[in-house]
Amino acid sequence: MFSKACEYGIKASIYIAYNSYEGKRVSLKDIAKEIDSPEAFTAKILQDLARHNIINSVKGAYGGFEIDKKDIQSIKLSEIVNAIDGDKIYKGCGLGLHTCEEEHPCPVHDQFKIVRTELKNMLESTNLEQLALDIKSGVTFLKI
Repeated sequence: MFSKACEYGIKASIYIAYNSYEGKRVSLKDIAKEIDSPEAFTAKILQDLARHNIINSVKGAYGGFEIDKKDIQSIKLSEIVNAIDGDKIYKGCGLGLHTCEEEHPCPVHDQFKIVRTELKNMLESTNLEQLALDIKSGVTFLKI
């Protein structure tokens, strides 16, 4: 459903938020290792997230990536998805057809509309704080 870049972007954001709660910046190398993503690809994703003011990039010997603690609660998953994939997840056809609309629907159009609406609601109502705290408490995990 999400592009690979978006999946990595969500995982990276959660990992950065989790560490930011501990007052730690994390390096590109650590993030790539934690989310099982190639470093060069991860760097590009992190650039997009920083450009959209979702994460902060700090240069220098003690640099790395972080999110201000006060911002973790306000960052929604929908912002991350939009920064990387745009809004195509809310508009695309469930079967990948180029033309799929109310007047000329694909076989799964009506059912997929429901799924898209639910997905949009979940992305807009879930923030990084919830996800980072679930990892911190051991309820969820990023890596097997």
